[in-house]
Amino acid sequence: MKEQSTLQENNLNADVSNWGRSGGVYMPPFKLARMMKEVQDKSSVEYQRLTWDALRKSINGLVNKVNTTNIKNIIPELFGENLIRGRGLFCRSCMKSQMASPGFTDVFAALVAVVNTKFPEVGELLLRRIVLQFKRAYKRNDKHQLLAAVKFIAHLVNQQVAHEIIALELLAFMLENPTDDSVEVAVGFVKECGSILQDLSPKGLHGGIFERFRGILHEGEIDKRVQFLIEGLFAIRKAKFQGHPAVRPELDLVEQEDQLTHEISLEEKIDPEITLDIFKPDPQFLESENRYEELKKTILGEESEDEAGSDAGSSEEEEDDEDEDDDDENDDEEEDEQQMKIKDETETNLVNLRRTIYLTIMSSIDFEEAGHKLLKIKLEPGQEMELCIMLLECCSQERTYLRYYGLLGQRFCMINKVHKENFEKCFVQQYSMIHRLETNKLRNVAKLFAHLLGTFALPWHVLAYIRLTEEDTTSSSRIFIKILFQELSEHLGIRLLNEKLSDPLMQDSFESIFPKDNPKNTRFSINFFTSIGLGGITENLREYLKNMPRLIMQQQKPVSESDERSSVSDSSGSESESEQSSSSESIRDERERRKKRRRS
Repeated sequence: MKEQSTLQENNLNADVSNWGRSGGVYMPPFKLARMMKEVQDKSSVEYQRLTWDALRKSINGLVNKVNTTNIKNIIPELFGENLIRGRGLFCRSCMKSQMASPGFTDVFAALVAVVNTKFPEVGELLLRRIVLQFKRAYKRNDKHQLLAAVKFIAHLVNQQVAHEIIALELLAFMLENPTDDSVEVAVGFVKECGSILQDLSPKGLHGGIFERFRGILHEGEIDKRVQFLIEGLFAIRKAKFQGHPAVRPELDLVEQEDQLTHEISLEEKIDPEITLDIFKPDPQFLESENRYEELKKTILGEESEDEAGSDAGSSEEEEDDEDEDDDDENDDEEEDEQQMKIKDETETNLVNLRRTIYLTIMSSIDFEEAGHKLLKIKLEPGQEMELCIMLLECCSQERTYLRYYGLLGQRFCMINKVHKENFEKCFVQQYSMIHRLETNKLRNVAKLFAHLLGTFALPWHVLAYIRLTEEDTTSSSRIFIKILFQELSEHLGIRLLNEKLSDPLMQDSFESIFPKDNPKNTRFSINFFTSIGLGGITENLREYLKNMPRLIMQQQKPVSESDERSSVSDSSGSESESEQSSSSESIRDERERRKKRRRS
């Protein structure tokens, strides 16, 4: 029996020694528990490695399944694990899970805040690693990793695990040399933690950070889209960060007096202590485990022992039950997907959506507020067109054109390409049905599209749908074109408008407005623009019409030469025919003379 046990231990030691630093090959939990029971020396390196692997799996499982509803149940289970020994594993698991699902960042921050009250060294280690991750991502220009790190830091500031000075230092660092990406990340950071910064450091936020944002706006060197983001941030500040609370009520788990706040500077050297993530044998393993058991009792109370014993006895049964529960949940999800989907043919949802968009547009004070509210409306795929249609409808219903609608449409075109494409479709539809609109509606729609074209929110190739000839236009379409180009000349000036229309890259789009296929159509276009006071944009067309006879002559020269050749050949043929006819006539005359002589 002794020989068999020694052989089993030797096989076990050989198996364990072949593992890598993180455990290597996957091992089922029941087999791992059995191997831990078979090891007799609890202080051996093999047993320590087995417990390390079990600790890593347990911490990863708890962190991965935490959410808003079960966080209060996860926290006691987490304290049941040795977080002093596994603090590196806990920090790494939190950072990986947060990067994989940034939407749960506030949940992970709440979990860290609770752990930080009992183990401040864990919170400090996590904060140091996240700050280091931010610095590395900024140097490498890795936007995805940068956004994740910034969001985690913001929520740690909200939970007061990190000091607000870190937030202000981070913002000053990103806005020192502003780029489109750095300003966008800074705007997102202020949205996440601006509410608590407004309470803890109002001078630093308003006097320093927002003044820098205003300076960046005045410089105008960043992209239009990012400028709109900054304007939206000012609107959020004006509303005192409503809709962006620092901590949700269900995640406010720590009293302010119990929380320990850490201060870290971006300029100081940071040691991430990566060795804590790797297994190392501990010569005082049993003593440290006993010390943590006593500490766990003080944290969780005496009930933890009973719970731990019952959990150890029924761990295998729970794992089997969890597998069965997972299978049942998957079956339920498949059954739910197979259920019949009810489709609303009455378009009630569409009518309600249009009503919501209309009321939002009409009730807003300015275009910034309207744009902010409209962007919050949840649109299903394909419903973006309704937004553009309702904006045109509201604009056409006004007695006089309001610049409010043009600025709102410009904002949507700049923010999303989908809206830009939808406005192009609206331009084509409106121009094809322009004869159905009254003069007032026609004028408002034309001025709206002129604003979008004048601010280059709408691409100019949409003008290719307009064909300016006497046959292809009606009185309504001519009024539309007149108002459109008059507004464009007011927006851009006649010189800039002429330069834009003379752009050689855009001539294919403007061929239909300045036709050169027929002198009649060319004269019609010139006369039309001259009559509405924009004869200056037809200089190229006038020059073309002036040179048209010469071009026609050049085209007709080879034709005339071929005609001359054919005429010469025709004349020679006719001469030969005339000679033949004259000779035949002379022969006939001589015969008649001879006959007369004989008779005489």
